[in-house]
Amino acid sequence: MSLENLLDHTCDIYHIREEQESPGYGLPTSPSFNYPPEPDLNAVPCHFGVRSQSVVVVQTEPANLMQASIKLTLPAGTDIRLNDKIVDCGTGLEYTAEQPRNIRNHHLFVQVKKKDGQEAL
Repeated sequence: MSLENLLDHTCDIYHIREEQESPGYGLPTSPSFNYPPEPDLNAVPCHFGVRSQSVVVVQTEPANLMQASIKLTLPAGTDIRLNDKIVDCGTGLEYTAEQPRNIRNHHLFVQVKKKDGQEAL
């Protein structure tokens, strides 16, 4: 199986940006981190390696929380960084990237985390 056949999903990648903002009232500026409205990389071929034990659903009020740690495989040379926002184009779920690992200049592995509320059906 070639790597191209493994990459059966697509994702959008948003690089985190730092801006200096002042809350006003004469207070000094402080760093603020956010993501741009448009993705930096669109429809990147990837593979979300989801294992059943990597997804945990915690029952809370008023809605359940889904926590996941998933291994994302990307082609070599993809510009992905620590704390980037990854959006699965198929499901629309958002993840946060951990430190990417270059595997012998062949492909990249990135652990992505999701800790978010899930709406009731």
